[in-house]
Amino acid sequence: MSNPLRGGNLLASHCPSSNYDCQITELQSEINALSPAQEKNKADLANLNKQIADLNAKIAKFTSQLKTLEVQIGKREEDLGFTREIFEEKAREHYTFLRLYDPITPFLFSDNASETFKEISFRQRAADSDRKTMEGYSQNLVSLKNDKESLNKNKASLSSLQAQVSEKQKFLAGEVAKVDSYLTSLSSKQNELAALKAGGFQTSVGDTPPTLEPCSGAPGSSAFCDPGFRPAFAGFSFGAPHRTGMSQYGAYGRSKSGQNAETILSAYYQGASLNKGHSTSTNICVGSSRTNCTNVDLETYTKRIYEVPNSWGDSGGMEALKAQAVAARSYALYQMNGNGFICPTESCQVYKPSNKGGNWETAVNATPGWVLERGGSPAPTYFSASTGGYTISQWTWSGIKDAPGSWPDTAYEKVGGSPWFYKGWYKSRSGASCGRSNPWLSSEEMADILNGWKVLYQGGGDVSRVSPVGACWGGNPYSISELKSIGGFTTVSSVSVTYGNDGSTISVNFGTNAGSVTVPGDQLKKAFNLRAPGYIGLKSSLFNIEKL
Repeated sequence: MSNPLRGGNLLASHCPSSNYDCQITELQSEINALSPAQEKNKADLANLNKQIADLNAKIAKFTSQLKTLEVQIGKREEDLGFTREIFEEKAREHYTFLRLYDPITPFLFSDNASETFKEISFRQRAADSDRKTMEGYSQNLVSLKNDKESLNKNKASLSSLQAQVSEKQKFLAGEVAKVDSYLTSLSSKQNELAALKAGGFQTSVGDTPPTLEPCSGAPGSSAFCDPGFRPAFAGFSFGAPHRTGMSQYGAYGRSKSGQNAETILSAYYQGASLNKGHSTSTNICVGSSRTNCTNVDLETYTKRIYEVPNSWGDSGGMEALKAQAVAARSYALYQMNGNGFICPTESCQVYKPSNKGGNWETAVNATPGWVLERGGSPAPTYFSASTGGYTISQWTWSGIKDAPGSWPDTAYEKVGGSPWFYKGWYKSRSGASCGRSNPWLSSEEMADILNGWKVLYQGGGDVSRVSPVGACWGGNPYSISELKSIGGFTTVSSVSVTYGNDGSTISVNFGTNAGSVTVPGDQLKKAFNLRAPGYIGLKSSLFNIEKL
């Protein structure tokens, strides 16, 4: 059983839901169609931002000038206020002078004509000065009024201009952001599909485990094929993507090591309790929906589960069959409580409309009504063929190292002979290999993956173009030379891996032409699955990169 990556299409797709190549090509076409217009929008926005920067500089300078002028006008208003007092006093004096002045008076009170004419001249000059002061004040008042009107007009125009510029910038930035967001969603979906294609292989033991393709093993194994070049690099996954709950091969290894079913269940489903008296008359509805399913009683349903081979019971694995029977029964009840039905495929658990018989039926009959529960309800007893010797977190516990001694040497999956325990994947589920005969990469191909990682996580290129090169994929991926010019990695000479106690690859260190570079494990897994040629991929978050 596995939890494959699911998700609806962003676009109205004409591709079958299982044809990931077709879907990826459609998404890439959409990205390619949008990209030129988006680039123009970005160029327009960059140009507008430059103009805005220049305009803002001018606006700032103009604003400073207006503030200076405003201060000057305020000072002039203050000065004119003082002048106004003088003006009013002069106006009163001048009015009094005009009303009371008698040009004969100086002659009557003067001793001589010369003094008289001097006084008359002085009085005339004083009157002329007062008149000029008044005229100047009037002119200043008019000038001040005009300057204030001009200032207010300029301030209003400036405010309007700033609002227009801001609105235009906001609109265009919004348009660019919307398209960027859409392109990101397309790229995200493309990456999701690529990850599904490269990393989402479902594994289940089933009645007959799939025959291991040749050349998928590590050096020294029977499935190893020499690629014929050096150095050579390959990614080997420990287990498959779905690593929650019970490992079927791990349970087989535990059974062969002498553990009984209850011990096996308690190891993989920590926090659950075993109810040995659940009703066996409960109906299970098997089908594609609540309205399209067939009812069978719980025990009949369990006898028709085809998840592990009968042969295990003949080679020390009967307790693993019992543990699987309990897990299958519990998971069916859990699904019924949540959905009202359970599907008959690997997406749930493999069911066929006839009893499997043999050792499997013996195991079911030996555990009638045994159900794992959490909080009084059937537990979600997930399981998969192989977890790589580490079962990740489920419920409230932190996961287990599925090995009695040092991992990976003593992993129970190795004892059980899991074909997926340590494997280099280079074919699709249907067997397509895109012309590859093994999972090994050349130094240049490994460097190309590092260049893809650099674009994905350090920028400098278009993340939507970090996808496999070749006729099997289509789209518009970077060529190796294009990506090399961005990332700068040309060769890889060494590799070392650091694992974490949580059962994941923490980091991978590469010796390259550009020096030593350490890549976080999750980042390398994504870059590897997006960029590795053909169907080469890493399935698990627990993996190794080997060098020949």
